[in-house]
Amino acid sequence: MWRSFETFEARCSLRTWVYRIAHNIATSHVIRQRRATSWGRLTLEKIESMPNPGDEIRETHDRLDCERLLQLIHRLKPLDREVMLLYLEDLDAATIGEITGISAANVRAKIHRIKNLLAGRFQTRGQEYGQDSG
Repeated sequence: MWRSFETFEARCSLRTWVYRIAHNIATSHVIRQRRATSWGRLTLEKIESMPNPGDEIRETHDRLDCERLLQLIHRLKPLDREVMLLYLEDLDAATIGEITGISAANVRAKIHRIKNLLAGRFQTRGQEYGQDSG
């Protein structure tokens, strides 16, 4: 405003003149910002809907890890395989015990042992293929 004050001719109120200068500066700023970014203004909805390339890669790795894990589970002894598949279905040890005919304590011990076994095999196979286990 101080730069333009010399040209103020009092044809309008000082208040209107100040408002007009503020409006023109804001408009110029918005136009410069739009030119600076080729996409124009981004809304939160646009930002949220933009795909993150890392998500797609992560999903692919997760899917491959799940497939590898299922392959390892299917190589287990039948009872161990059944226990792990029921465990992955979010059944508790007591329910798995009722289904398989073994005690809940035995189910918990089997799950712990099988998880350690699978983790070791999963990590070993991942290293064979040059993948990280994590």
